[in-house]
Amino acid sequence: MSASEDTRPAAGPKLPPYGPAITLAQAKNVAAAALAPAQANGWTMVIAIVDTGGNLVYLEKMDQTQTGSVVVAQDKARSAALFKRPTKVFQERLARGGDGLLVLRLRGAMPVEGGVPIVVEGKLIGALGVSGGSSAEDEVCAEAGAAALG
Repeated sequence: MSASEDTRPAAGPKLPPYGPAITLAQAKNVAAAALAPAQANGWTMVIAIVDTGGNLVYLEKMDQTQTGSVVVAQDKARSAALFKRPTKVFQERLARGGDGLLVLRLRGAMPVEGGVPIVVEGKLIGALGVSGGSSAEDEVCAEAGAAALG
């Protein structure tokens, strides 16, 4: 190895390219799949689906879900779309402390699990954000929704 290879920074993650934006019909299918674990477990949730630019395509709020979760779900979805990665990645990085605290300076990054990119045929077509339960419950629903089109 040469000296220059020894000092190279670690490579960043491989992120999917953008594809065509999610359609309304696809967004409704994703939301239905995301709501299934919530309904099965008696959780109240908000599901927000955004396109590749983080713009809202579809939102569903279950009865009795706290109203603050509407904005949180949209923020999680937008973060997952704009940064092409689950919001759980930011949460884990922040939890490590040290340089992980830089996450707090990334405008639009939501460091709370429950936001997941929607990838179809290797391309990112949108993202969903889920809020209303614990972060872990939100993540279960978000993962179920993201898998609906794959």
